[in-house]
Amino acid sequence: MNTAAPAWRPDAALLAAASGALAAVLQFAGALKSVPGLAALPFDLTVLAFALLLPSLAVLLLVRRWRLGRGLAVPLAAALGLVLWLVLAGTWSVSDEVLAEKLPGLVLLAPPMLLAGLLVGADAPALRRCCAATLVVGVVVGGGIAWGVATRQVVLGGSSAETELVRVQYQLAGLAIACAAGLAAVRVAEARGLARLGWLGLTAALSVAVLVPGGRLALLAAGLGVAGAPALFWGLHGRWLAALGWVGAMLGAGVLGLGLLLASPRGGAGLRTLERVFGEPNTATPARVLLWNEALRWGGKAAPLGLGTGGFPQAAGFGERRGMYPHNHALEALAEGGLPGLVLWLAAFGGGVVLALRQAARVAPGRAARIAALTLPVALTVMVSTDLGNRMAWFALGLLLSLALEAEARHV
Repeated sequence: MNTAAPAWRPDAALLAAASGALAAVLQFAGALKSVPGLAALPFDLTVLAFALLLPSLAVLLLVRRWRLGRGLAVPLAAALGLVLWLVLAGTWSVSDEVLAEKLPGLVLLAPPMLLAGLLVGADAPALRRCCAATLVVGVVVGGGIAWGVATRQVVLGGSSAETELVRVQYQLAGLAIACAAGLAAVRVAEARGLARLGWLGLTAALSVAVLVPGGRLALLAAGLGVAGAPALFWGLHGRWLAALGWVGAMLGAGVLGLGLLLASPRGGAGLRTLERVFGEPNTATPARVLLWNEALRWGGKAAPLGLGTGGFPQAAGFGERRGMYPHNHALEALAEGGLPGLVLWLAAFGGGVVLALRQAARVAPGRAARIAALTLPVALTVMVSTDLGNRMAWFALGLLLSLALEAEARHV
């Protein structure tokens, strides 16, 4: 009788288990790079997370049985079509440098991030690990930046040579904290007893931490996620009074908290967001409004095919500066991709929102609320900040579309 122990073999499901956490790390790698200790890593965190995520997603794809819901084909095809169209539009772009920076993100990162959002959002264990990792990232980033500011290791705003890079980095940090705050608020809605108080305390701490990096957008994104995601959870359970009460309570708590910080002897010193909202002059026309007007003007002048991918900054007189994109996905698709780009963007991202709204009532309320917490802050960013080459928008789109996808374990 052979009593030898069977040889150890790697379990496929175990290998796929890291997909959710790796997706969260890749989604918020830019935010993690703002933490003083992680900023000095001898390797690129984005590249490492991407290299580990791809095989993990491939295994996840194989160890689950996938069922596609109705309505998924159109926005998914439009998303892939938008990437292909923007690559084609690069052939008539007047830009060289911005195009060279933008295309790799569109070609190499957008499709995998879209797939990652689809698979992670549809697989319950992967989504749980993604949310848990996002919470950890939010706590680490918020605490790390606050500690860096307190010890003068972080100077928000950066030196004159790297102001734009540092500004974007801390915008990403604020966005990561905002997503984590929304997820913590969902746990408040789900928890009972003392556990609810603990999650409420974490939500409050993250909401204060989002004031440190200096992003006014992050403050709005955190408010949207913290108020909206739990309200969706209660609304899907039919508890509309609880949903409305939560939104009202969060609005009142936000106003009261900001008032107390401003009334304190130090006036919220060190909280860069408060300094930008209340301490900087707002008499000049906001830069985003000027960019939106230029994008609309060039969208009309360059119709029907647009300026070409990456062509807006140079056509608008800003030179080869990628940071001077239109700061609105729809306007960027119109200006650089023309009417075909705008139609494809509306079918992909607009179709994703419509699909998510329709599917939210057909899935578990906790799943819908978590995806809302992860996507609401990014959705706001898409409309007033980031460009089409940003991987975070594509991951969020995948999460929205994942509500029409179901994953089941394969039993051998």
